[in-house]
Amino acid sequence: MKNSQIKSIKAREILDSRGNPTIEVELTTDLGVFPASVPSGISKGKYEAVELRDKGKRYQGKGVLKAINNINKIIFPKLKGKEVTEQKKIDDLMIKLDGTRNKSKLGANAILPVSMAVCRAGARAKNLPLYQYISHLFLKTEAKNLPIPCLNIINGGAHAGNELDFQEFMILPQLKQLKKSTGVEKFNFKESLRIASEIYYELKNLIKEKYIDLAINVGDEGGFAPPVRAPEEALDLIMEAAKKAGYQNKIKIILDVAASQFYQERKYKMKFGIFTSEGLLRYYSDLIQKYPIIGLEDPFSEEDWEGWRKLKSKIKNQKSKVLIIGDDLTVTNPERIKLAFKRKACNAIILKPNQIGTLTETIEAAKLAKSYGWKIIVSHRSGETTDCFISDLVVGIGADFIKAGAPARGERVVKYNRLLKIEEELRI
Repeated sequence: MKNSQIKSIKAREILDSRGNPTIEVELTTDLGVFPASVPSGISKGKYEAVELRDKGKRYQGKGVLKAINNINKIIFPKLKGKEVTEQKKIDDLMIKLDGTRNKSKLGANAILPVSMAVCRAGARAKNLPLYQYISHLFLKTEAKNLPIPCLNIINGGAHAGNELDFQEFMILPQLKQLKKSTGVEKFNFKESLRIASEIYYELKNLIKEKYIDLAINVGDEGGFAPPVRAPEEALDLIMEAAKKAGYQNKIKIILDVAASQFYQERKYKMKFGIFTSEGLLRYYSDLIQKYPIIGLEDPFSEEDWEGWRKLKSKIKNQKSKVLIIGDDLTVTNPERIKLAFKRKACNAIILKPNQIGTLTETIEAAKLAKSYGWKIIVSHRSGETTDCFISDLVVGIGADFIKAGAPARGERVVKYNRLLKIEEELRI
């Protein structure tokens, strides 16, 4: 009789979408082999869990052999024979094995792929789709809804080689369809992805017309990196592309500012201007008035709590629906999320499993955010793999949005394609 105990865990070094080393594991039970691989971010919050790198000359210091050794020599011997359906117990054991606040001993990049592989094996043991198994782990309910995709179609900041300081310009096609059988409106992921792709095609043609052919090269996350400097220039390109595609009234926009990247000496020093917190707040207000912006991610530095509080207060006073989204500020860490709530900084968060290191802690962060009434955006990283775990995660926890980059590049598209399949399964 087949059982669901861990028989082996094999780790190997692979490359992410930027060509840097990362880790893939294969966990084996009597029910099969369950793989998982972890991404890596280039724009990181200072409070993220530690990604263990080898240093030295190999891969310019970015090798991950130390983390792999930690999986093979420390983690696996302790997990051998454990039941994969005991997700929390296994994650808690790995956290205890590490023994640090930020996973700096074993490395979050060693712990997370094992946690993900355990989850996949647990889903098989329970004979459930991965997203439904995660939903049972989350709130013991059935997953029902698809997230709205946030597609990063213009890249800047640390994700591109242009002069744009803002890091991501994301479009959100928000298309609902009336379901004849129930008369209830359901979000249509497939059609939303089509709209986004058609806008992306028009944007490519538009950039090619306005600039040189090289301008249609893409950044780390598949979005274009045109030779523009001011955010308004990028936003105007997006709105013109949406108009050409016939969807100017069917999209909203979220900006990932990643403001910590250019916060120096208590000022925001960007190529198109230098701002105080108050000045940047006024600038955001102007952008929101001019464009269909519904979200600002990391609009201020993770150290500028006053800037966050004033922005959230201003948005609340205006009765606006704009999301003030924590990423570098909250880093999928329940303690940081509690602090952001206490200081009235956010009304939404980015959820990235590799910021915290285990699925259990990721779920805890999601539960906490939901208890505050915050919106949740499950996110990829700039250095991605073709693992589509976050697509099942976003459905499993009932998150509101997913950001996985542009509708281009295999490591991005695989996430959206997985959601297309999940949508078919949920609609049957």
